[in-house]
Amino acid sequence: MRTIAGGATVRRVALALALLLVALAAPAGAAAAPWIGVSGNQLVDRAGHPVRLLGVNRSGTEYACQQAWGFFDGPSDMASIRVMKTWRVNSVRVALNETCWLGINGIESRYGGAAYRRTIRAYVDKLERAGLYVILNLELAAPGGFQASSIPPMADADHSPDFWRSVAAEYRGDRAVLFDLYTEPHDVGWSCWENGCEIEGEGVGSYRAAGMAELVDAVRSTGARQPILLGGVDWSRDLSGWLDHLPTDPADALVASNHTYDYAACGASCRAALVQIAAGHPVVSGEIGEGDCADRYINPYMRWADRHGISYLAWAWDAGGGWTCRGGPTLIKDYDGTPTAFGVGFRDHLRAQAGR
Repeated sequence: MRTIAGGATVRRVALALALLLVALAAPAGAAAAPWIGVSGNQLVDRAGHPVRLLGVNRSGTEYACQQAWGFFDGPSDMASIRVMKTWRVNSVRVALNETCWLGINGIESRYGGAAYRRTIRAYVDKLERAGLYVILNLELAAPGGFQASSIPPMADADHSPDFWRSVAAEYRGDRAVLFDLYTEPHDVGWSCWENGCEIEGEGVGSYRAAGMAELVDAVRSTGARQPILLGGVDWSRDLSGWLDHLPTDPADALVASNHTYDYAACGASCRAALVQIAAGHPVVSGEIGEGDCADRYINPYMRWADRHGISYLAWAWDAGGGWTCRGGPTLIKDYDGTPTAFGVGFRDHLRAQAGR
């Protein structure tokens, strides 16, 4: 008995030393990856506490690969993520390119396929180590043999279901991630939004669109249980038919997503639809912004969203790609985090929220 007890003591000491070594080896300041799910009409963490996503969109990963000069527009290291966190964000929406992810239609192998997927995985890992939630968003898509360089009216049946089966399989066990199935459906009706249809896309010809039901099925076929964001029609501005056309989800984790800008405002009827949806489902304003070098629109919108428990992420954390204060909504003038006038309003509001 003494030998057994002594052996148990030795094992306990060895285990304690092993845990200490693991702790010492962890990067300084590293945070455990967060966890997110859906409970009723709220996003929740592992303990069931409500979560509101307050963050930024990281643009660049949707176009640099297709243009064959890189993966990011600007830095993607931990230092750049720490700059984002000084704004008190808790989430980052990462824009993806369908052609680059799948490595098809002539995308250069150094920027597409396995190379692109590894790069996105490494960036997601960094964001999670910083304690941030990550929304993976299908931003650019294209049917047939076209490369994804624009936003067609609806995701394409040729490649988008394969894209989501691949993404969902890759991140199936990662509960810090949410999936945003298609950034901005437009020029389609609610029936096509739900079930797909034949459609004419500018620059890509006629193609069969994949409806949200098909894309939800593609994600869930992998066993992934993460929350899924579904943007509305009219460039995700209109969610009036969202509840009536909601696909079936075996995980019961569908999230409404709208986009709103000063030039595509969410007025009284838009807000009424969001409040109605928010009674039964989480609502995330996946993109908010201004193209007028000001914050006169976003500030009252954020205050309204705060009162109704609605999440929001601003477009975009990108100081390149042609984004300027007036050439397209951007939060920053440089990757040191110097804000535009629009960015000042967003940053200061998030900091005030964090201080409450």
